[in-house]
Amino acid sequence: MASNGEYALLCLENPLLDIQAQGNLELCQKYGLKPNDAILAEEKHLGLYDDLLNNYDAKLIAGGAAQNTARGAQYLLPPKSVVYIGCVGRDKYADILRDAVKQVDLRVEYRIDEDHPTGRCGVIITGHDRSMCTDLAAANHYKIDHLRQPEIWKLVENAKVYFVGGYHLTVCVEAIMALAEQAAEKNKVFALSLSAPFIPQFFKDQLDQTAPYWDYVIGNETEAASYAESHGLEKKDIPSIARHLALLPKKNTKRQRVAIITQGTEPTVVATASADGKDAEIKEFPVRVMDESEINDTNGAGDAFAGGFLAGIVEGKSLETAVDMGQWLASLSIRELGPS
Repeated sequence: MASNGEYALLCLENPLLDIQAQGNLELCQKYGLKPNDAILAEEKHLGLYDDLLNNYDAKLIAGGAAQNTARGAQYLLPPKSVVYIGCVGRDKYADILRDAVKQVDLRVEYRIDEDHPTGRCGVIITGHDRSMCTDLAAANHYKIDHLRQPEIWKLVENAKVYFVGGYHLTVCVEAIMALAEQAAEKNKVFALSLSAPFIPQFFKDQLDQTAPYWDYVIGNETEAASYAESHGLEKKDIPSIARHLALLPKKNTKRQRVAIITQGTEPTVVATASADGKDAEIKEFPVRVMDESEINDTNGAGDAFAGGFLAGIVEGKSLETAVDMGQWLASLSIRELGPS
């Protein structure tokens, strides 16, 4: 699917300001966090953000998984190829987000929530691990009315590929389904990421509601394992999970579903459903070899993979090339602090 117009890729999820710093296990324990995890903040976590800002030389980064993906895709695509949608507050943190995305030529169409501040994600880096704790705030208040505004819906109609970060399943399923149904009706591409283990665990029904519309579903090994557990799969090895995802019932049968599971330094597993949807071909793609000394931060590597992969899909590249583009962008991201 070669792009032949502006804003061929439209992304939807939760824009956040990442407050990211090198920390330690003691800081994780202080807030009851695991060294390598992603959770939504509770009352006990809300002191983390000021703690990072005041005591740990934090870096402020435009974040939110799908916004990272959108930035990555735009990095590889011609100008005016990607638009991102979400909800922010009317505050200086939203201005920081706008300035950051402007630098990479990413168009954003934020809904402004007058009652809540821009969402924040505290990121504690310990070695090669990162613990992410998200206070959605305004990001939790996206409304379908914004998507249905004529100037925004025109962008939806113009786009050829839709990507939704799974974190948005906690926010506005109605907006996700509007994109999913538009994709099926117009034979466009609908892609979704599993995002974090808690999504299939605690938002199983919402996730399953979108499943018939997936043309591409992307996750990592821990997210895949969580899906297998929550759905009672007998076989829990990664190729079997990928195959299961690829063969779920599908709304738009003109497109074969592709399930992609990344595994860090282990090969990326890709399952492609057959034309009749009764079987799936499993392929493994070794990742790019990196020296341990080159690894600075794995935060956002999965988002970068999705960005590179989707850039390939927008450009009409083969599946193999799109996966390679994803792995290349992920390897680039890992060398930097924060999703880049």
